[in-house]
Amino acid sequence: MGGTTVPNPTLGPSGYIAPDEPTVILPAVQSDLNAAFGGGLNPSLETPQGQLATTIAALVGNVNDTFLWYTQQSDPAYATGRMQDAIARIYFIERIGAQATVVTGTCSGGTAVLIPAGSIALAADGNIYVSLSDATIPASGSIDVQFACASLGPVTCPAGSLNQIYRAIPGWDSVVNAADGVIGRDTETRAQFEARRYASVAKNAVGFLPAVQGAVLGVAGVLDAYVTENYTGSPITVGGVTISAHSLYVCVSGGASADVAQAIWTKKAPGCDMTGNTTVTVYDTANYDPPYPSYSITYEVPTSLPIIFAVNIANSAQVPSDAQAQIAAAIISAFSGADGGPRVRIGSTIYASRFYGSVASLGAWAQIISLQIGSTNSAVAQFTASIAGSVLTVTAVASGALAVGHVVVGAGVADGSVIASLGTGSGGTGTYNLITTQTVASETMYGVVGGLNSIATNINQAPTIGANNVVVTLT
Repeated sequence: MGGTTVPNPTLGPSGYIAPDEPTVILPAVQSDLNAAFGGGLNPSLETPQGQLATTIAALVGNVNDTFLWYTQQSDPAYATGRMQDAIARIYFIERIGAQATVVTGTCSGGTAVLIPAGSIALAADGNIYVSLSDATIPASGSIDVQFACASLGPVTCPAGSLNQIYRAIPGWDSVVNAADGVIGRDTETRAQFEARRYASVAKNAVGFLPAVQGAVLGVAGVLDAYVTENYTGSPITVGGVTISAHSLYVCVSGGASADVAQAIWTKKAPGCDMTGNTTVTVYDTANYDPPYPSYSITYEVPTSLPIIFAVNIANSAQVPSDAQAQIAAAIISAFSGADGGPRVRIGSTIYASRFYGSVASLGAWAQIISLQIGSTNSAVAQFTASIAGSVLTVTAVASGALAVGHVVVGAGVADGSVIASLGTGSGGTGTYNLITTQTVASETMYGVVGGLNSIATNINQAPTIGANNVVVTLT
């Protein structure tokens, strides 16, 4: 636009600065039009020439805004979408896509039966789960195997629901998950991806904790990882876990064990000891010809920590009949980070207030009186018991006292196993009536209530959630 009085944007030390559309661009366009038509045009915006000036000014403003947006995309703090992907590619990382729920299934059968990676089991809700690593049933007759859901994203897998063999293997008789699965997550958000890119400057390092964590988090199927160390000459306790002297500690949820071990081996410091419950042999195939040197890598596969939610909302005619389902879904979304906020992670402190917004956003009917949480880390009772049908039979109490409203938690105990009424027991040994029906052999169980505003999880615990562990009451 030769001879125009519309000023150009500037790109200088303060960044990209575009002229203001209503106070600068529009008057300049009006001046240009007036000059083009020989002067004397009515400047009112209600006139045809005024509308033409407004349109031209908006077009110029849109072009300026587009270029402003593009210049901001070169800053990692603001980049989104493909521009964020491009910046991350400089660091040789890519956005992590949706991840599958991971669950530990106890597989039973004949001794020495191989359950190869890719074996398939079926959950009660119809979801298919695929085993992540080879596993051989030992003399004990059972072995724990990690399975990943074939459907990506935050799919819940309550304890006891992974209970069918989908593709038969001779000698493999049964599968069941004693604890809730660690729910998957959706594709990394802009904030999550930027946080990982920011930490990726350590990716090329070796013997550096962020380098180990970055390598492990990049393994396909890994949902979370916690990495720390003990550089002293004596065992120390960190986050509820005792770490051996001069040891690296890596806790990993998800991913094939061989891939996780390989990632740790490539980044750990030479000669350090390792603490954990899983040991895998890796081979140095890059620097040697066969026979390859082998190394034993030890890391931790976390135990599930079911989180109990107690939500009390005001009763009214507006509360829908499916209020419990809606509230549970909202909490699960926030739990996995699907709402855009931080997800719950290994070794994290969980705050009840994190979930207020998700519940309140369901509508004006969701008037929260209280929202609190609980777990076995803060159990109100620990006891030995069995379950037959809906009857809980307690044979010994190690601590605390049972009461109506307690959620019973234990290996293989169904989510939402709330004590509905007393039988012969009144806090100690005896029978109690549950709202669920199941069969569980005698084992250690816990009574849990949602009565806390925060929970500190250990660094060997993966927090889990099930819809039935969201207890909703109307007051």
